[in-house]
Amino acid sequence: MKCFAYAALCAGAIFLPSVASAGEVYHREVNQQQRIYHGVKNGSIDRTELRQLERREASLEAARRRDVRRDGHLTPQERRQLNRRENRFSHTIYRDKHD
Repeated sequence: MKCFAYAALCAGAIFLPSVASAGEVYHREVNQQQRIYHGVKNGSIDRTELRQLERREASLEAARRRDVRRDGHLTPQERRQLNRRENRFSHTIYRDKHD
């Protein structure tokens, strides 16, 4: 019984960081989506900017899904690449809300 519990713990330790990283990227996407719609609601983002932001957001989500679907988790390189894209997207949202 101890051996099974240890094996399960080791498997969980290996698998959970990749699931957590995918979750982290997903939660960041949700947060940025809320920022976009808050900007639309208060009038700082117009329709043209909204369409561009939604297109870019869809591209990021497709990339995340593709990377996770490929092998079931995000590699450190894929996570860094998605994080960089999310950073640029976040900056774009900020610029659109404050122009």
